[in-house]
Amino acid sequence: MLRFLVSTIVNAVGLFVATLLVPQINITPYGGDGVWQTIGSFLIIGALFGLVNAIIAPVIKVLAFPLYIITFGLIAFVINGAMLLLAAYLSTLIGADVISIEGFTSEGLEIAGFGWAILGAIVMSLASFLTRSVLRILKIR
Repeated sequence: MLRFLVSTIVNAVGLFVATLLVPQINITPYGGDGVWQTIGSFLIIGALFGLVNAIIAPVIKVLAFPLYIITFGLIAFVINGAMLLLAAYLSTLIGADVISIEGFTSEGLEIAGFGWAILGAIVMSLASFLTRSVLRILKIR
């Protein structure tokens, strides 16, 4: 359980850095624009991204094994971008649908396109690597 919590926090930090550096990746917080709603939204989407990577990504990586060999592993960027797009789609399904018009009041993660998702996945992986390194130095696993 502690490993999932740490992984969620690492994913949330990576997602926060990606929203800062990549202009076409935005998060609309669940429940309002307050600080706690924003932090909670990052944590929820970070947990969702962790679940997508834990459940769906291994299956896709096994199926795409020949592409890993042909592209010398560069297909991993495309697969990670696709997992980020899937997490973005699933995050828009979580929001409150009291009175909403499709496309106007969506809450959650929004990514403008597949290229931006690949760039966001690269930024997230670098930020997650740095965050995990800091947590290892602090002896938090």
